[in-house]
Amino acid sequence: MTSIPLVRLTPLALALALSGCAIGPDYLRPSSLLPSVFSEAKPADRVTIAQNPAINATWWKLFNDKTLDDLVDQALQSNASLRQAIARVEQAEAVAREAGASFFPEIDGSASTSQSKQSTKSATYFPSMPRILNSRAAALTTSFELDVWGRIRRANESARATLLASQYSRDAIKLSVAGLVTDTYLTLRAYDAQLTISSETVSNREESLKLVRTRVDAGLASPLDGYQAEGALAVAQTQLAEQRRQRTLAEHQLALLTGNPELKIAAGDLKQLPLLPEPPAGLPSDLIEGRPDVRQAEQDLIAANAGIGIAKAGYFPKFTLTGSVGSESEALSDLFSAGSNTWSLGIAALMPILDFGRTSARVDQAKAVNQQSLIAWQNSLQTAYKEVRDALVSLHEYGEEERAQDIRIDRAEKAMAISRLRYEAGHAGYLEVLDAQRTLNDAQLAAIAVRQARLSTSVGLFKALGGGWKADAPA
Repeated sequence: MTSIPLVRLTPLALALALSGCAIGPDYLRPSSLLPSVFSEAKPADRVTIAQNPAINATWWKLFNDKTLDDLVDQALQSNASLRQAIARVEQAEAVAREAGASFFPEIDGSASTSQSKQSTKSATYFPSMPRILNSRAAALTTSFELDVWGRIRRANESARATLLASQYSRDAIKLSVAGLVTDTYLTLRAYDAQLTISSETVSNREESLKLVRTRVDAGLASPLDGYQAEGALAVAQTQLAEQRRQRTLAEHQLALLTGNPELKIAAGDLKQLPLLPEPPAGLPSDLIEGRPDVRQAEQDLIAANAGIGIAKAGYFPKFTLTGSVGSESEALSDLFSAGSNTWSLGIAALMPILDFGRTSARVDQAKAVNQQSLIAWQNSLQTAYKEVRDALVSLHEYGEEERAQDIRIDRAEKAMAISRLRYEAGHAGYLEVLDAQRTLNDAQLAAIAVRQARLSTSVGLFKALGGGWKADAPA
């Protein structure tokens, strides 16, 4: 049995011994430099954290609205942006599998047959040689790069990070789609509530117009009162038509988000939707690190960090192991007979000697990309922190506004009732009644707008936190 000399194995053994190291920096998570808690988080006014444990990923179900639940489910199944994100994840998974396969040799099969005729005038021709030469061969060959410097490992690390980044991108889009559907639904329900108020306003002004006409016909009021009442009615009808238009447009937007062009939504009432629980005091700021977009930014940073190692590996020689085993003969019938077998084994090294700074330029590029990714990750944290703080402040102040609006509506209703009695008794002009009606209408619409803003801010808070807060958050 023929043995391979030890000296031939020395380069291979050396390469395998060195394969434990990996060029380039290992990833170390940078410090976020954010405060430990959100100081804007106030104790819950209506709900305590003990009564409401951790909010899960399906936070929109806290509205207890079956229509909303169905709309979000449809959007998560059919939304075009989300389906594109899922396709990108599938692509990234395939890229990661391809990168992982680089750890193993690729084995190829080959087979060939050839026939050639030699020239008798050739310097290499001898009369004893046959002029017609036949050759038959079959072999298995392989070429495998030895990962001595960790280039393949860094590439695989980058591919895995890219895969995770695409998955977090998909999760971020899911969160965004759910939030957008919920927000649009709240807008539609706000228009429903406004339509209810505007319809009542139209009815009240129609009754007022009848009363004014009766008084004008009886000579108890000026025709000016009649014109003012008719104008006030037209204003209310215009307001009603505009709200119907806006409500329809919101419905069309939901149809687009859910991928259901024929979507129709029955009328509802914004005021029937419950206020979502407010977060506890001392809400920890590290919750935002679980946001999908923040996690995506960190995976991009990990991939960029691995890119430095890939670039630095260009400074060192690349070792390639090659081998083949097969058979070769002149006649096809002898291809696999005794003595026809062939084999080869080799190792090659390729090292740049003079590249005029190309490798250094690639390393500098990788470092610049890594710096950009670091800044992007830090910015994503700071942006998330700001969004949570904004939502917390807005939630608190909208609560104060809503309480003030309730008082405003109560006083406006009392003022309108008094002004109407004064007009019927002849102690005031119709202008006083119109002013009271406008004040009440404006107060009612403003209250709906504040309620919608408060609910939308709750949605924004869940999006900013990535879906909710932990059950054991300090109270």
